Amino acid sequence: MTVTEPTTDTALDRARAALRSTLLADGILIDLGSPGLYGRTGVFDRVATAVDAAAVATMAPLDAEVLRFPPVEPLAAFERTDYIASFPDLAASVSVFTGGDREHRALLAARERGDRWEGFLEPADLMLAPAVCHPVYGLVGDTVPQAGRSFDVLGDSFRREPSLDPMRMQAFHMHEFVHIGTPAAARAHRDEHVPVMRALLEGFGLAIDVVPANDPFFGRVGTVMARNQIEQSLKSEFVTPVYGDVGEPTAISSANLHEDHFGRAFGIRTADGEVAHSACLAFGLERITIALFAAHGTDPDAWPLTVRRALAL
Repeated sequence: MTVTEPTTDTALDRARAALRSTLLADGILIDLGSPGLYGRTGVFDRVATAVDAAAVATMAPLDAEVLRFPPVEPLAAFERTDYIASFPDLAASVSVFTGGDREHRALLAARERGDRWEGFLEPADLMLAPAVCHPVYGLVGDTVPQAGRSFDVLGDSFRREPSLDPMRMQAFHMHEFVHIGTPAAARAHRDEHVPVMRALLEGFGLAIDVVPANDPFFGRVGTVMARNQIEQSLKSEFVTPVYGDVGEPTAISSANLHEDHFGRAFGIRTADGEVAHSACLAFGLERITIALFAAHGTDPDAWPLTVRRALAL
């Protein structure tokens, strides 16, 4: 099944459609029939794996604890993050069938009629993980040492944001390097690695700019939160002109200072009794990989030698 392309009225629409068509036609992505949902071929996986390995090597001095989580998280843990208050439009829960024979027959009858049958499912106590770092905060305990703790977290994320722009997937992978500790240490974790991340991405042959940014907070209150986030310089994004001079450059990685948000939510304190602060460095693996295909073509063996060396391809 394929997704019908909408009428492209702008230069940016045309550029997005062209990149998507190229990635599908050249066997990089596989259309799964829902906007922003793709299968990845061996070519894609080869490059994404190389990108990830380069990011891990760059962050090796952190000596971070390695954690890997499933693509779902318990509802109770999700609630503590307060994600639903800020991004209700991006969240997605898991639903399951809990009925008996009668309910099953009714479900099948609805399905036979061509009606929607999802209403026969009940919400489970699980959420699709919107950020791979979420489970970390519930595992560190009440206190972190004064030197803090650093974590290497890789996993699946899901955000309900359907789009035919190949740079905006609903299901994707993030590799995050998280620090939880004092306010000064959290800020240093973020600030000191911005030039490191920029150098890494530029080494891939990408034109990179680092810009202040905000998360897509929901509603009128969210507008204020977004403005505050920019004014306080809490989020920086590494952007690259995937579509040339058409539209704004696209974010492929970010460096984020959470301040005490997760420390308060999860009751985490430093050795001196203060509320712990946190920060994370996030690599969007699919976005970086697609940016590479957009910049250098869909045959990695034909990429510039400097790029292939940087990625060990």
